[in-house]
This record gives sequence, structure tokens and C-alpha cells, in this order.
Amino acid sequence: MRYAAEDTPAPGPYTARWVQPFRRDECQQLMTGSGLMSERSLSPARLSSWVSAVSPVLAEMTAEFECKHGFPPGVNRICLAADAADSGQEAVRALARVPCAAADLVTFYRSIGEVVWEDVGNGCFIHPARDVLQHLSDYGAVRVSESQEPCGLVIGSDGGGLSYVVGPDGAVHRTRTASLEEPEFDRVADDMRHFLELLERSLARFVATGEPGYLRSQAGR
Repeated sequence: MRYAAEDTPAPGPYTARWVQPFRRDECQQLMTGSGLMSERSLSPARLSSWVSAVSPVLAEMTAEFECKHGFPPGVNRICLAADAADSGQEAVRALARVPCAAADLVTFYRSIGEVVWEDVGNGCFIHPARDVLQHLSDYGAVRVSESQEPCGLVIGSDGGGLSYVVGPDGAVHRTRTASLEEPEFDRVADDMRHFLELLERSLARFVATGEPGYLRSQAGR
């Protein structure tokens, strides 16, 4: 199922709790059974195309922001992995060894180091791989479905404190509240490619109308 940028997420909620991640063999079983390696899998070429499409729109938004809103813009950028320090590349290699890391998530970080959109709605942040690893080390993986063992990785957040979590099948989930104590989740994208498509639509909508669509906070629903 696909959801338009302005649609609400798929029905929920379900409760997650922080515990230790799946073993590698269990994660591989989940990933294989989900059809993760499909025609929708990310590739460096697809990611390059996404960056090329989004970057000029982001630049336009930033250039016009103060005129439209009356105050200077914050940081709005896409950081390429090639521009990251050696430690960033090491983090990506370490992430690739994490049993629960979806293949598309690793592919994403091999091309894109970080996404920082402070001014698109409440904001949108895809954290660098080193932060994903640090969060995993500090808190463990998160259970994103009652039918699965804990296997989700926190990869980002919005400006309202909601967290984005990617499961081993590549699906992207978002917390309903800022708390990470027994959080409830909505599934907001079927995979990383879908997630990036929604972000692209949201940015275009924000530039055109001032409404971020998909990035609108769902807290308090």
C-alpha cells in the first residue's frame, strides 16, 4: 500500500520496548521473507537522482525563506557520504555488520551521510550512521511489531521530537509521541525508497504552499 504525502499513516498503534536485537540468522530470515531485495531496492544511482531532484528545491526554499517567513533560515542540507570524514565511512562499514540493519539502509548511508531540514515543517533529520550506532549501543534495538523480536534501528527524528525507526524489512516507522519509554508507532513508509519519495513530495509541497504534508507532526492524534 502507498500513502500520499498528505495522507495519515497506516493504522496502529502498537507498543515498542527497548531490548537486545535479533540474532543475525533471525534478521536474515525476516529480510528474506519480506522481499526486501526487490525492484524497489535502493541503488547509488537512485539515490544520486533523489539528491539531484531535491537539492535545487531545497536551495530555492532556503533562499526565499526569510522573505516569506520574516526570519533567517536554519540549516537545510543533504550531506553526501563522500564528503564525510573517515570516521563516517567507518561507521557505515560498522552499520553494515549489524544483523538488523536493512540492506537499503546501508545503501542509503553509503551515498548520503546525513539529512538536515530544519525549516521544512517541524523539521526532518536523518541522523548520520555513527549516531544510529551510538543509539543502538546505548539503548539496544526496538521492537516495532508485537509479532517480532526487537530489531528496529532509530535513524532520525523530526523537530517535534518524534523518532523514525527502520525495521529489518526496510519499513519506516514513526513514534506517536516524543517519549521513547514504551512508544507507540505508526508505519509511515513501506521502505527507504518510499520514505525518500514522501520527503521529496513534502519539500515540494512546503515550498509551494507552506504546508509540509507528510512531515506534519502526528503527535496528539
